[in-house]
Amino acid sequence: GGALSAGVAAVTGETKERNGVRRGEKQQQHPAEGKSADKTQGANALSKRAQIFKLINEPTLDVGTLRKRAWSGLCPAVRSDAWQLALGYQPANRARRGPTIAKRRREYKDHCRTFYYKDESRFSTAENKIMHQIRLDTPRTLPGVKLLQHKAVQGLLERILYIWSVRHPASGYVQGINDLVVPFFVVFLAARIGIDTSELTEEHLADEERLQEVEADCFFCLSKLLDGIQDHYTASQPGIQRMVFKLEELIHRLDEPLHAHLKKYDIRFFHFSYRWMNCMLMREVSLPLIIRVWDTYIAEPDGFKVFHIYVCASMLKRFSPALRALEEFQDLIVYLQNLPTSDWTENDVETLLAQAYVYKYQFEGAENHLH
Repeated sequence: GGALSAGVAAVTGETKERNGVRRGEKQQQHPAEGKSADKTQGANALSKRAQIFKLINEPTLDVGTLRKRAWSGLCPAVRSDAWQLALGYQPANRARRGPTIAKRRREYKDHCRTFYYKDESRFSTAENKIMHQIRLDTPRTLPGVKLLQHKAVQGLLERILYIWSVRHPASGYVQGINDLVVPFFVVFLAARIGIDTSELTEEHLADEERLQEVEADCFFCLSKLLDGIQDHYTASQPGIQRMVFKLEELIHRLDEPLHAHLKKYDIRFFHFSYRWMNCMLMREVSLPLIIRVWDTYIAEPDGFKVFHIYVCASMLKRFSPALRALEEFQDLIVYLQNLPTSDWTENDVETLLAQAYVYKYQFEGAENHLH
């Protein structure tokens, strides 16, 4: 009980600290709180950022400690390095980081030369089929984000997805993988320029060398992520089926009235939650908020495979009253496929993550790692 309360308090408390120094964000506070509270929050956030900088710059990084610090959210200044270190793309040994990244980027250039033919007549029938599907999907990748429609970004997505697919023949390309490149792309590009992801424009795509380096970093980090959820994309997608089944089981135990209501109107969990699992809620929640969610997923052991299910359960619980008020199959499906999250702020996501942590602790005896 006490450990759990402390854990949830750590999530919500550290969020307020981070928000205290975010550019352009209005601080929501109780009228009784004065300027001293603002100063304290700002100082705490700067202190957390300084701690992570110090941690990252140790001769040998303690990745476990980095994950603990990242769980409750990262500021933009450290996010790119923290993600790459937590995923194992950058090595823990600081002296080896520069040479390792340079080597990886050269490897990716070799992959492009080996697999991505400029002369498309060299593609086999199977390779043409993969490329056809990728070219259908890349323009559909988060269509609301204008930057992603730029020709340079479309080409970058196409190369990453195609090379990953031909190097992973057991799964190949599956719709949905395209979305998973995006958080890496915007976070890594913004970090290279030294701005927030919200400030990225088409002008920032002009430096071809920088873009090629970001592309290579995205490819390897995507590969690290997908290594942990490979059976999401093999024949019949057993990983996703397992997650959907687990979500239904959780809702049956956490919210029996909602479970019964969905069953009564013949709503099957696969109808709506397949996309939640396949695209990691990227079609349900805005990109800035998804980036915050990924801080936790990358920090959490099996974040994309296990913790994500608890986040989905938390989401359903949140909308349970509204769902139980709907009494038509069509109304329920439309609601579930278009959840009203457009006005969500980071606080909504923090509540979701904190609740998911409670459920995971409850059902899996999660270790209290929030300190």
